[in-house]
Amino acid sequence: MSRKPYKRKKRGTGRHVQLHEWLQASLAWRSLKPGPRALYIELKRRYNGNNNGAIILSHRDAAKALNVHRNTVGDYFRELEERGLIHATRGSCLGPAGIGEAAHWALDELPTQDSKPARKAFMRWIGPEKPRTKTGRKRHKKCGATPEKAYETRPPVLKIVTG
Repeated sequence: MSRKPYKRKKRGTGRHVQLHEWLQASLAWRSLKPGPRALYIELKRRYNGNNNGAIILSHRDAAKALNVHRNTVGDYFRELEERGLIHATRGSCLGPAGIGEAAHWALDELPTQDSKPARKAFMRWIGPEKPRTKTGRKRHKKCGATPEKAYETRPPVLKIVTG
């Protein structure tokens, strides 16, 4: 008795976007706002398994997909590039016929189509340097004085006179 292959004539449930746990646990991903996260998911949605480095997404198409203004999307792309989640393999330009050509993007978590390994620059991103905050007790103006001596040199606040 012959068995038919399992996947024969099955349509499946369609494509999906997979975000790995180690990507979501990185500091670069956790510090992202919802807009750039949605843009990253849109870029990942256009990845078909072998076109990393040639993912085409213009600012206008991204704005239409995310339902935001096209001027807003530029900041989203810039934020993803700064954190090392994506990089442009070919910039946008005006073609020879005068028609604009969109930039080609690569996801840094995956190897590119020309068999370069994944860069994973987002794993080394440590974030902007935070300003130092003052902690602890305030020091007395006389830095060398101990707290006991500092109280001795002060004039009395309340003088009680009996008599």
